[in-house]
Amino acid sequence: MSSSTTPTTPPIPENGTVPPRPVPQAQRRPREYLPPKEVERLIALGRKNALFAGSDSGARTWAILASLINTAKLNDLDPQTYLADVLERMISGRTPVNRLDELLAWNWKAARDALATAAA
Repeated sequence: MSSSTTPTTPPIPENGTVPPRPVPQAQRRPREYLPPKEVERLIALGRKNALFAGSDSGARTWAILASLINTAKLNDLDPQTYLADVLERMISGRTPVNRLDELLAWNWKAARDALATAAA
């Protein structure tokens, strides 16, 4: 058996603690089953991180991005895919100003699902 196919174990740090193993995707809990305390902890952590935005305009930018990312997550969307598509549509002019409501996460998801079912 070659060494590239053999599973390797991570080295144990000098302090003797073993790093936690990553949880396989199939064993992770879906996002909608997060207990309320966990959601509150995540929000508080984001709030703490925002303290280091650097300036008022940086904090505003941070708040806008955090809002967009969390809205995408709450609508079961991949934030990176959603934001990349929305920003591309806005910059390229494919979506006119009077139709920006189509780019809201829930409308975007419904349109994406409709395209997927039409293609199938």
